[in-house]
Amino acid sequence: MSQKQGIITFNNVSFEHDPTKKTLVEASFSVRRGAKFALMGQNGAGKSTLFSLITGALKADSGDVNVYPKTSIALSRQVIPRDELELTVREFFEKCFQEKVYDIDPRIDTVLEIVNLVPTPKIKDTFKDRIVGSFSGGQQARLLLASALIQNPDVLLLDEPTNNLDREGIIHLTAYLQNYNKTVIVISHDSEFLNAFTRGVLYLDIHSHQVEQYDGNYHDVLKDIAARVLKEQRQNAQAEKEIQANKDKANFFAHKGGNMRMVAKRMREKVEEYEENKIEVRKEDKTIRKFNIPTQKDIPSDVLHLTSYKVIKNHEPKDVSCDIKLKRGTHLQIVGPNGIGKTTLLESLASGQAKGEHISPDIKIGYYRQDFSTLDFNQTVHECLMQAMDKKVEQDMRAIASGFLINNDVVKTKIGLLSEGQKGLVAFAQITLLKPGLLILDEPTNHINFRHIPVIAKALNDFEGAMILVSHVPEFVEQIRIDEILDLSKKL
Repeated sequence: MSQKQGIITFNNVSFEHDPTKKTLVEASFSVRRGAKFALMGQNGAGKSTLFSLITGALKADSGDVNVYPKTSIALSRQVIPRDELELTVREFFEKCFQEKVYDIDPRIDTVLEIVNLVPTPKIKDTFKDRIVGSFSGGQQARLLLASALIQNPDVLLLDEPTNNLDREGIIHLTAYLQNYNKTVIVISHDSEFLNAFTRGVLYLDIHSHQVEQYDGNYHDVLKDIAARVLKEQRQNAQAEKEIQANKDKANFFAHKGGNMRMVAKRMREKVEEYEENKIEVRKEDKTIRKFNIPTQKDIPSDVLHLTSYKVIKNHEPKDVSCDIKLKRGTHLQIVGPNGIGKTTLLESLASGQAKGEHISPDIKIGYYRQDFSTLDFNQTVHECLMQAMDKKVEQDMRAIASGFLINNDVVKTKIGLLSEGQKGLVAFAQITLLKPGLLILDEPTNHINFRHIPVIAKALNDFEGAMILVSHVPEFVEQIRIDEILDLSKKL
């Protein structure tokens, strides 16, 4: 097969989950062998759906999805399905293959080294028998990536691979992909990560349901799109002038009578022609509206006092003494490498059951979990958001929801059917309606469209209650007022 041939080709492919939710309409594009593409588009546009069409998990309603014969494809998913969290590490990797693999253990060792999740010599013999659900979010992200790499595929599909990864993990993954000589298509909202190794962009337009193909990295594509939009706007502005001029002439000659009415008719025909030739200017992705998170009334000065916390060292828990007083208006950032226990600490603080924790009575806690498990996936968005309100006013709920791009169709949808990015926006809408006194946020930029991140950062920066934040995205944290930092690795 020639390097220039398409290893994946979409020819006039249409797909819709239901008649009200189109993903693709006669979309066509081609990916050549060895290419490295970023797949981008607004939250809910259908990027993960497009991956499912490539793998064959979903079938197109019309058109052809052609994958070159005998091409192996592996998908690194966004999250580990709940039914796989009870598997051992060995069982998790065995599930990647249709047939039994007799050398599975050395293969696991190889890919764990690639994703920088190498067990210490002390626990190496028992590591593969460990339950997947016992790993941190960042470690699970590495396992997901490793589960794709262990298949050594011709085409590697990565769905938000940097979510939950610490800086070291992202650097390690970037270096690996830069040297990877096979085909890669990656969904990510991390432009710095994408620009380091991709040389093309597939843009799934949520409005036209088409896939636009561009050469260059993401920054190059932004310039191309901006130039195209400006050109189209100028062409349409000129067309509008011609339309108005011909309308004025038609109205003038129409009142003259006789042969002048024929002139007026020709003027109207010209107007119709200009209208038909107007270009449909690309609709840029919408950004969520600026918002603020209202603070619970009458918050006491002292919100939380922590005298100890647990960390994980060499895969074993260790108690650490501390004296942390979180006052009203204080923003605390918790830092530390993947696997040290950040998420576990946030979970225990949010539940009020952390050892050494004393929280003031009647404090409302807004908890943003990285896996969205605080959301009931069987509820509709409407039920979820109304439940968060003290005074359940439909109009108020819908006003907040629309600011987070939650339209009427999404409001009626079960949360479990939403994309991960849409779940994130629902979680922020829920917190806004809750009006918390203490905000606990675990990787709140995961799955979120990059356009929304500055708006979210501004809302968190201005939050007047107490806040605890975990984030591995320095560009995001830099936009937020941080008063104190707790480094979990400092006393190890």
